[in-house]
Amino acid sequence: MQISLKQQVALVTGASSGIGAGAAKALAAAGAAVVINYHSQPEPAERLARQIKAQGGRALAIGADVAQEQDVERLFAQSLDAFGTLDILVANSGLQKDAPAVDMSLADWNQVIGVNLTGQFLCARAALRIFNRQGIREGVSRAAGKIIHMSSVHQRIPWAGHVNYAASKGGIDQLMQTLAQEVSHQRIRINGIAPGAIRTQINRDVSEADLLKLIPYGRVGDVEDIANAVVFLASDASDYIVGTTLFIDGGMSLYPEFRGNG
Repeated sequence: MQISLKQQVALVTGASSGIGAGAAKALAAAGAAVVINYHSQPEPAERLARQIKAQGGRALAIGADVAQEQDVERLFAQSLDAFGTLDILVANSGLQKDAPAVDMSLADWNQVIGVNLTGQFLCARAALRIFNRQGIREGVSRAAGKIIHMSSVHQRIPWAGHVNYAASKGGIDQLMQTLAQEVSHQRIRINGIAPGAIRTQINRDVSEADLLKLIPYGRVGDVEDIANAVVFLASDASDYIVGTTLFIDGGMSLYPEFRGNG
């Protein structure tokens, strides 16, 4: 199955590294023009944009804090100024500020909820307003727009010492489903991806042997495993998939610790 996203424009938040960068590369390889959002470090995002353009694609790096309403509005306005339309949003920005609940500061709670959950709401709202104005672009996509919310296996699996992160991911699940319920009749498709352990900076301090104890499939995931799913969910190949979270985790969400204990 060959997927083409030609004539489409995608915006990926938190796209200067890790899963976001992988998603941006894959979307560009499928033919989409890509807006690469970053928070505070422009160089990796701009370098990625240059790489995409050197390979014949279209890309633009734009800095914005997704937890801030004015930044989000500017991000989407600049994206439209550059490319004229928007077809795909990958709401990917996320961070961790870990501590036991009794030691967690309110500032760390608010920052994680602000970026991981409020940021996804603000970006989804901005995208929905654009999708509603432009409608279905005949011959380009069967949907008026596609939103992919990046979540985590921890929308399902509790994670002691990470209560703010786990709460944000559980919230993303209900955010995604509720938005899908609200707007799917407008031919806007909203889905989620819940990665498990992926080789990114966020897992750099965790030994692979420890991770593999939690992964029945026997390997740690690669960024490309997530990026391929992003392209699929952004394409007409998934046109009848609405309000669903795709777990990409090698079976981590099967609670493998319980094997043999039934």
